Amino acid sequence: MSGFDTLDPWLTDEQRAFRRNVREFFAEDPVRKAVAALGVHEPREESGLLDVYRRLGERGWLAAAWPEEYGGLGLTAVEAGIVLEEMVLNGVPEDQHVLSIDTVGQLLLLAGTPEQRTRHLPALAKGEQIATVLFTEPHCGSDLAALRTRAVPDGDGWRLSGRKIFNQKSQFAEWALCAARTDEGPVRYHGITLFLLPLRSPGVVINPVWSMGDERFNEIVIEDVRLTAEHIVGPVDAGWQLLNDMLLLERTGMDFQAKLRRWLDIVVADARRTGRLADSGYAQRIADVDAQLKAGRALAWRMVRAQVSGEPDPVASAASKWFITQQSDAVVRLGADVMGLDGLLSRWDGEAPADGLLESVYRQSPAHTLASGTSEVMLQIIAASGLELSS
Repeated sequence: MSGFDTLDPWLTDEQRAFRRNVREFFAEDPVRKAVAALGVHEPREESGLLDVYRRLGERGWLAAAWPEEYGGLGLTAVEAGIVLEEMVLNGVPEDQHVLSIDTVGQLLLLAGTPEQRTRHLPALAKGEQIATVLFTEPHCGSDLAALRTRAVPDGDGWRLSGRKIFNQKSQFAEWALCAARTDEGPVRYHGITLFLLPLRSPGVVINPVWSMGDERFNEIVIEDVRLTAEHIVGPVDAGWQLLNDMLLLERTGMDFQAKLRRWLDIVVADARRTGRLADSGYAQRIADVDAQLKAGRALAWRMVRAQVSGEPDPVASAASKWFITQQSDAVVRLGADVMGLDGLLSRWDGEAPADGLLESVYRQSPAHTLASGTSEVMLQIIAASGLELSS
């Protein structure tokens, strides 16, 4: 974890001390054992609620920027970024955090009612529950305005029906933030409403969708599930703007850059072990990738600081996400060249170097340019909103 300077000039003394405390936490033996246990699953197995999340929740660190009444510490996005960065650098799966804390929880803080926040946020902040999102549908990915899941009025409530796909952690989650169409007006981006859907409701069926990744996706079939006004987040028909606001907060690139840094550090350690680090060809490539990752990290932290100052920038956030995730391919190819054929052994092979991480990374890295908005969508935002280019 020496790939970046811990004395970041934008951190206060208190924030540097906070990072040291978080690092000491991850160095504790029980925590290291809990993280190591996550890597021993059989194929197609994965963890739900994580012990390390509960340990973070006990300290108020899992949602450090949330108000204390909801299980946080009332700190800033900087401290939250420190926790997320250190989690990923230490090999803790971040999907549950990104979904539950950074996405659903943050949107409830932004637009939820006091009752919704009191009911749902403390359990998320303690790592005792998981929340997920239901946006993508079989016929539409990034174009959420084309979604077909519908909620029709039913007395004082709604009847929700539709089909969602490529959702993670739904098999473990208690509830999900679901986008549904509630009006068919002439404006495509109007008439979308966000609902809190209890996933154990009659009429909700969760089917696995297997992929090359270690963690499964899911298909969610929703058949005539009745919801009430207490399940609606934000105004009816105004979910599109809320989704944009939420994605702006999510697209710092912090989790992506930390994951790439961890991968590169493992490649460098293997190059040092095998003597390839002394080869000028390998050394130059490592230096080049290292420089790109440091630039990406600087962009990610710039987005975090923009949130703290109350001046988030959609174009800069899109640029940060795009630039960072574009480095995935370079890191993976470098790792394959440095580690050779042995690097393609899976973690279920006893002779795999670095516990088979490279083989897992090789399968998962393409998803970086899809998650939180595809690279094409990021470029469209940069071109249209930043450069004011028309199609």
